[in-house]
Amino acid sequence: MKGVEIHTIEGIDRVGAAQWDACAGDTSPFCHHAFLAALERSASASRRTGWGPLHLVAQDDNGAVVACSPLYVKNHSFGEYVFDWSWSEAWQRTGRAYYPKLQCAIPFAPVTGPRLMVRPDWRGRGLEQALAGSMVRIVDEAALSSAHITFLTADEAQFLAGEGWLIRLGMQFHWANAGYRDFDDFLSALSSRKRKTIRKERERALGQGVTIHTLTGAAITGEHWDAFHRFYLDTIEKKWAHAYLTRDFFSRLGATMADNVVLIMAEKDGRWVAGALNLRSADALYGRNWGAEGDFRFLHFEMCYYRAIDYAIAHGLSRVEAGAQGEHKISRGYLPAPTYSAHWIREKEMRFAIADFLHRETPRVEAEMAELAEQGPFKDVEGRVETLQ
Repeated sequence: MKGVEIHTIEGIDRVGAAQWDACAGDTSPFCHHAFLAALERSASASRRTGWGPLHLVAQDDNGAVVACSPLYVKNHSFGEYVFDWSWSEAWQRTGRAYYPKLQCAIPFAPVTGPRLMVRPDWRGRGLEQALAGSMVRIVDEAALSSAHITFLTADEAQFLAGEGWLIRLGMQFHWANAGYRDFDDFLSALSSRKRKTIRKERERALGQGVTIHTLTGAAITGEHWDAFHRFYLDTIEKKWAHAYLTRDFFSRLGATMADNVVLIMAEKDGRWVAGALNLRSADALYGRNWGAEGDFRFLHFEMCYYRAIDYAIAHGLSRVEAGAQGEHKISRGYLPAPTYSAHWIREKEMRFAIADFLHRETPRVEAEMAELAEQGPFKDVEGRVETLQ
């Protein structure tokens, strides 16, 4: 692109934080330099863990960063939340190698946000196209199987569809703030049966001798992070998963993004027994990790869903995104919302196969979203669901 040079960097620290964030904007804290740096400096996202940084950076003639994308070379599909295991198996059946692949994403964070990040004064000059084209070039030159951009915005998905990328529809469950005055005002919008159920769940959660604290900023100490890391490891062990996030990651997150962190902790008999980690932006709260020591009925619902709603209402946030999966969230006011990913498949034969798969999958996801929305707890469901445009 004339007047702009796009190159790759093998680490977020090779670009200045202020310049990166000027492109990332304020819509998602996960796109911030500090969050990516916490992942990389703590060795949570690294070549060793299968997330090899290869970020795209576009600079003008004066060396100023005018666009960027968080990019990784992956040798597995863990930590992405857009599941492509069947695609990998299809490659293997044909004697091809699916890995390594190129992944434009925020590691371990199924949160929608910009991926083709352009400084505001440079938008509309073709930089989004240049960033996407650079990913295609890397795939071709390195003979990788594919490039994937996950949890990108709806506008980016629409743009990339026009560029020939394959678009995949996904689904999450989000809570929307309809200007509620408090939690009781939110409950008043629900059917009587759902309202009673939620009240009973909250009473039972708090009737187990726990005290719940909502912490942010300087109120979060090393003691809290020690406890939360224990909860995180316990959850990972129960799920037979891999513990990517190191104890150092949480310290770095607290040191550099404390005002974005909302840590909800439960205490019993002077000991921390459960925790829910959230990050916030100017208008949304994002649930990320949860864990507990011991079996506390309904405490997960109280800390991850109801306390998040409490916080969003109190701070005037427009929504709560409670993470991936979980149809049980519907009865608690979290309704289906679309997510998007974009995919560039290098070989034509496999590209046609994936296109056919998506052609059949998309209407099923749309139908499931519509069906689930009808199961919502609200008195009037119409108008409360985020519809596909």
